[in-house]
Amino acid sequence: MPEPARRHPEYQYLDLAREILEHGVKQEDKGTGDRTYSLFGRQIRFDLTGGFPLLTTKKVYWKGIVCELAWFLSGQSNIKYLVDRGVHIWDDYPYRIYREKIDKGAAPEMTKEQFVAKIAADAEFAKEHGELRHIYGEFWRRWPAKDGRAIDQVRWIVNDLIKDPDAHNALVTSWNPEYLYEMALPDEAARFPICHNMYQANVKNGRLSLQLYQRSADIFLGVPFNIASYALLTMVLARATGNEPGEFVHTFGDVHVYENHIGAMKEQLSRTPRPLPAVTLDPALKTIDDFAPELVKLENYDPHPPIKAELAVVGGIVTDSWKKFVREKKEEGRQQGA
Repeated sequence: MPEPARRHPEYQYLDLAREILEHGVKQEDKGTGDRTYSLFGRQIRFDLTGGFPLLTTKKVYWKGIVCELAWFLSGQSNIKYLVDRGVHIWDDYPYRIYREKIDKGAAPEMTKEQFVAKIAADAEFAKEHGELRHIYGEFWRRWPAKDGRAIDQVRWIVNDLIKDPDAHNALVTSWNPEYLYEMALPDEAARFPICHNMYQANVKNGRLSLQLYQRSADIFLGVPFNIASYALLTMVLARATGNEPGEFVHTFGDVHVYENHIGAMKEQLSRTPRPLPAVTLDPALKTIDDFAPELVKLENYDPHPPIKAELAVVGGIVTDSWKKFVREKKEEGRQQGA
């Protein structure tokens, strides 16, 4: 008897999105009022020998994925690296901090567009205002120890898996309570919410697999990006440890669709997945510190057209001034759409 046809891996994502639309519980962000429909505790997984999981039911922003991962792996936390490369996926969060300074009279009024242009043009301005403390690159490569050391978690797991491929402890975390929410001192609280907060690498039979735990996941905008980013990280860690890529396993805490994304999500669900692309790493990429966007090649990517939706800048410590700014912008948008 012939074997049954293998179901396209992308249906895992589409099935989860459909389940959220049909059974998600309505919730509201206390800071911005953005409403979501949400489920808790789900998992999808991708065998990286069967194609690279860059979703095909809409075009996903590949340049942003590769540049962001390079930003993380190099330990950076200033958005100028991204802005200089035309990648603007992180602009909102330092601008949110800058708005707090405006409200205190410590900085001149500036639109987000003016702010980003200033980051690009003025290195000193970028050094002061483009920095996002306590985020992924910092915690991955230079976790602040109590004795002043900077702990490089990524280098540690790579070295540990080279020495001991059977290790069960190759884990990187970005969840540091010292800087999160009301657990932090007021001036130390992160303004960016750590969402994909922990991952673990594991080697079986010469193949390295990686499992991500994501405590909060935007299924329409964020998750396609996260899948591709961590699948690529799996490939990089496999190369750096002398293994082949295995699986990328994506485990979710709260996974949700924003109310204003529902129409876009339904449009994506109406589409049929196309063959997955391939990703190859240049032979020059041997260690984690070699990683650079130009050493990654995407091949045979033929997606459906992109579907746009607005990013919700939620999470982290939310100040009264930011709530006021968000309300005013939403009202302005409603009036323009009336």
